[in-house]
Amino acid sequence: MRAFAQLFLSLDETNKTNEKVRVLKDYFLSVPDTDKMHMLALFTGRKPKRPINSTLIRTWAMELSHIPVWLFEESYQVVGDLAETISLLLPQNTISNSKTLTEWIAEINTVGARTEEEKKQWLIESWGMQDSQEKFVFNKVLTGGFRVGVSQNLVIKALADISKLDAATLTHRIMGNWMPEDYTFDQLIAEQGASDDISRPYPFFLAYPIQETSEKQKSPEELHGSLGDAAEWQAEWKWDGIRAQMIKRDGKIFIWSRGEDLATEKFPELHPFLNALPDGTVLDGEILSFQNGQPLPFNVLQTRIGRKNLSKKILEEGPVAVIAYDCLEYGGEDIRNKTQVERRAILEQLQQETDEPEIFRISELINFSDWDELAEIRTRSRSMIAEGIMLKRKSAHYQVGRRRGDWWKWKIDPLSVDAVMIYAQKGHGRRADLYTDYTFAVWDGDKLVPFAKAYSGLTDEEIRKVDNFVKRNTLEKFGPVRTVKPQLVFEIGFEGINRSTRHKSGIALRFPRILRWRMDKPMEEADTIETLRGML
Repeated sequence: MRAFAQLFLSLDETNKTNEKVRVLKDYFLSVPDTDKMHMLALFTGRKPKRPINSTLIRTWAMELSHIPVWLFEESYQVVGDLAETISLLLPQNTISNSKTLTEWIAEINTVGARTEEEKKQWLIESWGMQDSQEKFVFNKVLTGGFRVGVSQNLVIKALADISKLDAATLTHRIMGNWMPEDYTFDQLIAEQGASDDISRPYPFFLAYPIQETSEKQKSPEELHGSLGDAAEWQAEWKWDGIRAQMIKRDGKIFIWSRGEDLATEKFPELHPFLNALPDGTVLDGEILSFQNGQPLPFNVLQTRIGRKNLSKKILEEGPVAVIAYDCLEYGGEDIRNKTQVERRAILEQLQQETDEPEIFRISELINFSDWDELAEIRTRSRSMIAEGIMLKRKSAHYQVGRRRGDWWKWKIDPLSVDAVMIYAQKGHGRRADLYTDYTFAVWDGDKLVPFAKAYSGLTDEEIRKVDNFVKRNTLEKFGPVRTVKPQLVFEIGFEGINRSTRHKSGIALRFPRILRWRMDKPMEEADTIETLRGML
């Protein structure tokens, strides 16, 4: 664990890409192969199940530290991270006799079956074997809160440098349903690679944004200058659903989300058309709720996310369909190196042959003659329940990850309202000592009604100014939350809006974030709840 803890610390201490790659390579070259695979598993979201709940861990940490609850909670609020708080409060060990990462993960995977007293004894003994940094990383893994500030692309780059394999091949090999206990490092870097996992999806190709806000909006003239002749591009609607790959191999079907979650059982309506596909077919597309031939807002689809069991009511109220927009494998052959037009022709053929045209839909191509016409069509996106337009170069291959040049997303501007900040809470990690998480309200008569939380969109300098305001204008304290003097106004952007019985305002927003600090606007000029209701 010592080497892994040092890796975590070294990555956290630098923001230089080359230095992060060097640190990763040093780790790969210095640890056993089993530790390499467990590290890859953790860095790609394959965390062990939590064997002990956080309440017990906190309780035992306080007992061992001999501190009262109030002091622990105050410390937690200052540090902002449970795992780090515990590692700082526990008695410090002068001698570290830590096990390897693989050995610790093996114990974490088995301790869940023990009695509560046995778990407590194991945890206290485990803490006693680790220094402060090892405790911190061990606690992150144990509590399920392990995250690291390094992209998967950098991990792959380091791995590619030491294995002499290309990054695209390695990216594909770490996709899918594998665990480090049954997938070896030799299999990962073998010349041919492991080919026995028929469920393995391909790495997703992600579009690059043309613009995100009205202040950066591209004009048709600018599009022509940067993208060239409109005839070289195909345009489709950008749908707001769950990006997924649908696989049919060896008579079995699999549905993978972009987040690498195997979601086959979440969408039983899709099984008939998938089972009817030719063997060796992989489709890329968007899963959406559909009713009467029309897509429904994302919040309808959200009812399925996180549900272990799908009730008859959920299936009836939010039936789903696929809007497919690419074919990655056909007849068992990887066709990602074919052009966009060639892959589209195969996709259209498959869709024409289906007996489930209402379920297996195909992304409609938008007819346009020039960028001016497409810009006008784009203004209709919201009425289509779409987020904007996708632009794909007709000659493009299907690539890996986010690449600038061949796939672009031209999103519409977000909806927005001006709102008043009424609550603030400290952030986590590096922002643990700053108030960065805010709750916003709009007017309902002469009262301010909270309707959204947001924590992104401000610069570091603006965050420091808001933090200073919060500390000087706190009215009440509720645990970590501070009620602040209602004065600061911000423009809040969001992608969608829906009715909600769970929120006091009766409103739920999709992807709320801060667009700008309205220093020019007094609180009395913030928007009203009627403005939000009108957007419904």
